[in-house]
Amino acid sequence: MSERAPIRARDVTVVIPCMNEAGSLPGVLAAVPPDYRTVVVDNNSTDDTAAVAGAHGASVVREQVPGYGSAVHAGVLAARTPVVCVLDGDGSMDPGELPRLVAALDSGADLAVGRRRADRRGTWPLHSRTGNAVLAARLRRRYGLPIHDLGAMRAVRRQDLLDLGVDDRRSGYPLQLLVLAGRAHWRVVERDITYRPRTAGASKVSGSLKGTVVAVHDFWKVIG
Repeated sequence: MSERAPIRARDVTVVIPCMNEAGSLPGVLAAVPPDYRTVVVDNNSTDDTAAVAGAHGASVVREQVPGYGSAVHAGVLAARTPVVCVLDGDGSMDPGELPRLVAALDSGADLAVGRRRADRRGTWPLHSRTGNAVLAARLRRRYGLPIHDLGAMRAVRRQDLLDLGVDDRRSGYPLQLLVLAGRAHWRVVERDITYRPRTAGASKVSGSLKGTVVAVHDFWKVIG
């Protein structure tokens, strides 16, 4: 890809897909780097997620079609900056680490993803960690991508992402993004990020065996 202009803080929007994350959002939003914009996508929450997000300065988008991919895509469409970052709203990842991913884009990467490193035992359940590792290994073998995680935190140029055509609207979204990036011969880089227990509420995926099974089913449909 051709040389790009340097990325400034005001060029970045952080997209945070949420369902019932009112308890975690204040801490997450407070940690977003200065001058980054924030879009919280409320994906059918039954708590005060939208109100809390608005009260803490985020733009709020409501997406009624259920699914992680639906929420992320709605946030990307709503963003108006050249670069978008995505992370969960549960407090398990630190938005303060996003500039390292954005810096990777400035250094020539097309996509920068975070590799979760748990800060204590028990943070990342074995069933979830194992499924993630198996899928990442398959991506390395099939597409030569230097990744060990499916990119729960990521940074990418907005128009490049839209042009890539990711259309999975469920849990398979991050995996399909990597598959399509591999097929398009994108330069994908991975950076370590801190992974810690969620700060409030209950996990929809990794914290439950049922949620993990559903997610893995979605993943295998994508990667085959």
